[in-house]
Amino acid sequence: MQTYQINCYITHISNAYTNRRTFLLSLQISAMGTLQLSIHGLATTSSVPRKFNFSSRSSTTHLRFSTPKIRAVSTVPDSESTAKDKEPDEPPAVDFAFVHSVLLPDGTPDVHFRRACGGQKLRDIMLDNNMELYGPYGRPLLNCAGGGTCGTCRVEVVEGKELLTPRTDKEKEHLKKKPKNWRLACQTIVGKPDSKGLLVIQQLPEWKAHEWSYENFLPTEEP
Repeated sequence: MQTYQINCYITHISNAYTNRRTFLLSLQISAMGTLQLSIHGLATTSSVPRKFNFSSRSSTTHLRFSTPKIRAVSTVPDSESTAKDKEPDEPPAVDFAFVHSVLLPDGTPDVHFRRACGGQKLRDIMLDNNMELYGPYGRPLLNCAGGGTCGTCRVEVVEGKELLTPRTDKEKEHLKKKPKNWRLACQTIVGKPDSKGLLVIQQLPEWKAHEWSYENFLPTEEP
């Protein structure tokens, strides 16, 4: 029968008498699963002179332990643990491309990309993202601050009109002679809180003096 033995030396220091006592710890493991622990006192030393003799007899202590039962525990598959470690998906949002009425010095459109949750008025989204909306009517008292009575927050919807609510009566009144894709930002609600999509908006369309194609500057999705 095969047996494994592990020996370990332990030194015990007593503060009261500054004694050092060395023990030999012997652990034997049999193939039958039986553990035998033996402790042997080897020697005692002192760091200060003594006028009396101290002797230690070698002693052996035997302990027996029964082999415990080991139960297998199932582990989580790598695929499931990896899925849990993944970051949660981003909340739904609408992507915006706002195009200014003035071109850049190199002659290309001045486009600003933003992202916002749906269910908000287009006016609030533009002002929150510092997008120019009123042009020369941006000063206080020159616009109705979103009341829908002045008609100065006009925008042109180039792409994504399906994300917007239908025209209101106030829009029909102020934009009856304008193209159908013109809207009042203060009267237009962009989708719902769970809406996704792309909305391309031409700012200050009445001041626009150029034509452009939005397909040429929109970012392409990576494969």
